[in-house]
Amino acid sequence: MASSAAACNAAGAQRDTAADGADMNPMLELMLTRRSVKALELGEPGPDEATLSQILRAGIRAPDHGKLGPWRLVVFSGDARERFGEVLVRAFERANPDAPEGRSELERGRLARAPVVVAVISSVTPEHKIPEWEQVLSAGAVCENLLLATHAAGFRAQWITEWYAYDPTVREALGCGEHERVAGWIYMGSADFTPEERARPELEQVVQWWR
Repeated sequence: MASSAAACNAAGAQRDTAADGADMNPMLELMLTRRSVKALELGEPGPDEATLSQILRAGIRAPDHGKLGPWRLVVFSGDARERFGEVLVRAFERANPDAPEGRSELERGRLARAPVVVAVISSVTPEHKIPEWEQVLSAGAVCENLLLATHAAGFRAQWITEWYAYDPTVREALGCGEHERVAGWIYMGSADFTPEERARPELEQVVQWWR
């Protein structure tokens, strides 16, 4: 990890220039340069309370047909990450009773991989005039907003699910109701490197023009 908060944040805030060297709208540049950093590669510092509050506010400014707010967020930082590790150990052992001895202990540190972790819970109102599918999509939009807002604040992030997004013991610990599911875990922190660009589809592969 970088030796100082300034170094970490400078690395996180680094922007790539456009391929053709032309000036770019800052918002478009932000979106075109956002890249995920693996949770294992995220370190201190994470966003402080004031910055995190801004990130969360930006996160929930997502499209929301019907103004239902079909999502909620659970934030883990500091010691809460380790305490939730107890839930993960219990959940893993319940789901994997035949796992080798000590294997469950590897799960204890899942949330400790990054300074801040946010669980985005999709909270659907069933039998509503707003289709459930649209409500679920809104939760996905919250996840994407959180990634972009974290990037804009000079940090790095990753949106993952892994087994504990689907585990009933974990869902119970998060207070999930019958119509709630974990849309994702957003890991936030700093990295002392700029992640390499990965292959992206060409527009011609995924875009059609209706004629």
